[in-house]
Amino acid sequence: MIFTETKLKGAFIIEPEKLEDDRGFFARTFCQKEFATRALNPNLVQCNISFNQKKGTLRGMHYQAAPHEEVKLVRCTMGTIYDVIIDLRPDSSTFKQWVGVELAAANRQMLYIPEGFAHGFQTLEDHTEVFYQMSEFYYPEFSKGVRWNDRAFQIEWPLPKPILSHKDKTYKDLELSTLKSEV
Repeated sequence: MIFTETKLKGAFIIEPEKLEDDRGFFARTFCQKEFATRALNPNLVQCNISFNQKKGTLRGMHYQAAPHEEVKLVRCTMGTIYDVIIDLRPDSSTFKQWVGVELAAANRQMLYIPEGFAHGFQTLEDHTEVFYQMSEFYYPEFSKGVRWNDRAFQIEWPLPKPILSHKDKTYKDLELSTLKSEV
């Protein structure tokens, strides 16, 4: 696997290193040893799929608060997404900065998202599926989010007029006092 750190410390784009021949290719998409060697959390306890009917669907910006913060390893298995992460770690040098990457079934890239980050994506095609692996079980009472278009971040989403859930529409802007008490 090829690990490329983003501008946000601890967040990586991961590409499978293909062993190709005339049949196609074989590639590893996860290895505890390779993650641990890079001081990345290798403990994955839950996997989820998100299927999205329409291009422009936006899910985010979600995170799980302490003491149940989670690492996410995200891959688009059908279609294409614009995947966005925000560093919400108050002590981080990249606090409140964001990164967006295009993940597609065709490029097979994954995004490693450390604890303390908000995550969301916008679908760039109809019938898009996203596969998540998480380091923590889901606890609804610790499920949090910040508004997808919060001015504190100035995220540049690729498509206007996103399709949003009621929950994602009603998240508040980042409140530093609330965030500090969560981490």
